[in-house]
Amino acid sequence: MSTPLPTITLNNGIEIPQLGFGVFQVPDAETTAAVASALEAGYRSIDTAAIYGNEAGVGQALAESGIAREDLFVTTKLWNADQGHDATLKAFDASLAKLGLDHVDLYLIHWPTPARDLYRESWRAIETLVADGRVRAAGVSNFQPAHLRRLLDDSALVPAVNQIELHPGLQQAELRALHAELGIVTEAWSPLAQGAVLGEPALTAIAARHGKSPAQVVLRWHLQLGNVVIPKSVTPARIRENADVFDFALGDDEMAAIAALDRGLRTGPDPDTLN
Repeated sequence: MSTPLPTITLNNGIEIPQLGFGVFQVPDAETTAAVASALEAGYRSIDTAAIYGNEAGVGQALAESGIAREDLFVTTKLWNADQGHDATLKAFDASLAKLGLDHVDLYLIHWPTPARDLYRESWRAIETLVADGRVRAAGVSNFQPAHLRRLLDDSALVPAVNQIELHPGLQQAELRALHAELGIVTEAWSPLAQGAVLGEPALTAIAARHGKSPAQVVLRWHLQLGNVVIPKSVTPARIRENADVFDFALGDDEMAAIAALDRGLRTGPDPDTLN
């Protein structure tokens, strides 16, 4: 990737690269090499989480990369067991220490866990971290419309991002419309449905037409929708392939064909019932 990645401006003026690199389910021992491959391929946004157990591996790759801190965009997430005001502050300190950083660019509440009902207390703690400059942008992950509205009843700080499961099989129209209304950027995790949609005839046909892989077509679809997208891979060739999505564009008819693949297909937990 010779040209810098496109960015999206968040509601507080900070820019996030539109294509990032996720490390979900990557063992800590393999994480440093995977992140190093991603940085080499031109990625500058790395997405981890406390529960992934690989923040130290991410931090090591960042430290060894020689890339200036201001050129990197680092996201991590607060785990469910650490929700609550004081527990959030403590968990954030632990994440920062593992990453070896003095701030993160984006800090997310990983799941709403609605039955435990602590996400508003956690958000108050995150407001403090933002005020202290230790978190540049605050957001949430897997929040449904009701959770977002409840958060905003209590707080003037609108999440910059909601990171949700989003792919052609689960297009989340209601949530994306609410994000647009509130000025929240939609970020897609599991953007390829862990491969579950890649055999769809509509996608393979579009891929053949453009000389691209079905995965590249899906990532391009996300980018054209205006989503931030964080594919994950530990294979250097796949890491590079996922970034090679800026030399073609999908036509309106192709976007419509992909829109027709929506079928409520969840590959991960349901945010309303995960507690």
